[in-house]
Amino acid sequence: MAGVVGGEERGLEQGGKRQREAGTEPPAAAKRLKEEEEAGEQGRKSPKRKVVLLLAYSGKGYHGMQRNVGSAQFKTIEDELVKALVKAGCIPENHGDDMRKMSFQRCARTDKGVSAAGQIVSLKLWLIDNLVEKINENLPPGIKILGLKRVTGRFNSKNTCDARTYFYMLPTFAFAHKDHGQTEFRLSGEALGYVNKLLGCYKGTHNFHNFTSGKGPKDPSAKRYIMEMFCEDPFVRQGMEFVVLKVKGQSFMMHQIRKMIGLVIAIVRGYAPESIMDQSWGEEKVDVPKAPGLGLVLDTVHFEKYNSRFGNDGVHEALEWTDVEEQIMAFKEDHIYPTIIKTEIEEQSMANWLGTLPIHDFTATASGVQLNENHSKKTSDELDDGSDAAESD
Repeated sequence: MAGVVGGEERGLEQGGKRQREAGTEPPAAAKRLKEEEEAGEQGRKSPKRKVVLLLAYSGKGYHGMQRNVGSAQFKTIEDELVKALVKAGCIPENHGDDMRKMSFQRCARTDKGVSAAGQIVSLKLWLIDNLVEKINENLPPGIKILGLKRVTGRFNSKNTCDARTYFYMLPTFAFAHKDHGQTEFRLSGEALGYVNKLLGCYKGTHNFHNFTSGKGPKDPSAKRYIMEMFCEDPFVRQGMEFVVLKVKGQSFMMHQIRKMIGLVIAIVRGYAPESIMDQSWGEEKVDVPKAPGLGLVLDTVHFEKYNSRFGNDGVHEALEWTDVEEQIMAFKEDHIYPTIIKTEIEEQSMANWLGTLPIHDFTATASGVQLNENHSKKTSDELDDGSDAAESD
């Protein structure tokens, strides 16, 4: 009997081996693959839903927000996000190669090194269980999804946005007069008032053709509406005094905010007269300096019109994030502020940039009236994306 049983066991083993070799009984790895395929098929039977994700990130080490498929050497925030979405199982892998398949749109492009505390992206995905947690599990520590809301099928985070608020964090020695030292500088109340007086001049509609590239004074899209711009009270971190400047506008062109701040710094430090501001909105070409990108952060995006129409329709939620304000502040304190402070101390980006201000000639208009060159629609779109920056520099 033992020989018969042993023979049966050997026969079963040999039969199983023949089945595996013939492909009729797949090995464990193949079984898992089959299960994943079946799960994917089940997911594909479920319709995707249009949602928005509230995204915060530290931009240091990344070449901006927008993904450039085929340019792996330039890592972007969206590269990390797409990989996490695929790994979380809420989009098919091929959607990462062609983001139009998931109707992906970001509210604002941000430039190399620029951070965000309240970026909004809209896209279609499968609403799987514990979705936000699963995405975050596959993201690096400096990038985090803070919220998710369902939106209307035609929602577009860029086009539906009414306004954007950025803040710019900088050491106050940037406002020290050029004839005075900046070691252990502290911003006086009088100096803060002067800074706010200059920043307030930006409020309203102006022609900002001198605050970007590729646009002439006759280009209608160079006119932008600024709702508010001001400097908050100073504070000290690691022995260095900082301030936060805030600006809210309908939309911003490439480098516009950094140039707005750069010009105010040039005036406060004594390199340029106050009259340069009015002159910069005229037709003459003005050499406007561009402040470093390090301190710039996309803070909040606003959807007042959408909220008024759909926020209380019983189906969709208003795009407001009061329930995660503590998480937003925690992310700023853990990832954004420390990165700006540490980088400024180690690399001295503001101090080095201040050393370039003397090379600017704020009285020269040798180029005369800036020509309103005709640009292709593609170029216009690239320069006008509701963000301060759309390129790496």
